Amino acid sequence: MGQPGASRGRPATPTLGKAMLNKYARAFFTRVLTPFAAFLIRRGVSPDTVTLIGTAGVIAGALVFFPRGEFFWGTVVITLFVFSDLVDGNMARQMGRSSRWGAFLDSTLDRVADGAIFGGFALWYAGGGNDNVLCAVSIFCLASGQVVSYTKARGESIGLPVAVNGLVERAERLVISLVAAGLAGLHTFGVPGIDVLLPIALWLVAVGSLVTLVQRVVTVRRESAEADAAAAQGEENASQGQENAPHGQENASHGSEAAK
Repeated sequence: MGQPGASRGRPATPTLGKAMLNKYARAFFTRVLTPFAAFLIRRGVSPDTVTLIGTAGVIAGALVFFPRGEFFWGTVVITLFVFSDLVDGNMARQMGRSSRWGAFLDSTLDRVADGAIFGGFALWYAGGGNDNVLCAVSIFCLASGQVVSYTKARGESIGLPVAVNGLVERAERLVISLVAAGLAGLHTFGVPGIDVLLPIALWLVAVGSLVTLVQRVVTVRRESAEADAAAAQGEENASQGQENAPHGQENASHGSEAAK
């Protein structure tokens, strides 16, 4: 699913693994998984390979189980592959690797995994779940999540900081959805009424994603206006400096003539 930012050459951003494991749990599992990461390195396995396998596992968990309404087991499979976030990052640190390619691969596969998860929800509600409204909400969660990520990436690509976190970012979207899906899956084990948690979570994610999208668009517009104003002021100052230069030369000439 992706490496921690410091190990893969990009700013630290929330990933599924980081979101589902708090800092204390991450420290514990990092110690536990370090020997395994070292074993993979000795066998010639690369961090990128672990990233690809982790993403494949998430896709399988989402698209094999979710469309059949098996939310509990689907969430279990996805959670198991979440540990690839820690393993590949640990491997990258041990190998001393930091690359733009790793950052690109990480971000790209994050989007693929997100699409599989919400696509799995949409397929369930389009089929056995028989709820077109929730199918549409799931598709909106998928699309809005991609656009929210794009707005930040596009803003940064044109030199803006996009200094806003937003109400519901990727980590929040996934944790809310997967926790609700896992609990909703207990309905098949005889727990009554708990299946309502997933629809509630999807609505929360949809509304939160829309708010976050608006927050980022407003922030980019403000930062863009400030950057344009600063650039215009700089050009004006440069122009005034050029205009004043001939006057300075003329004054220097008069001073030289007066000295004669």
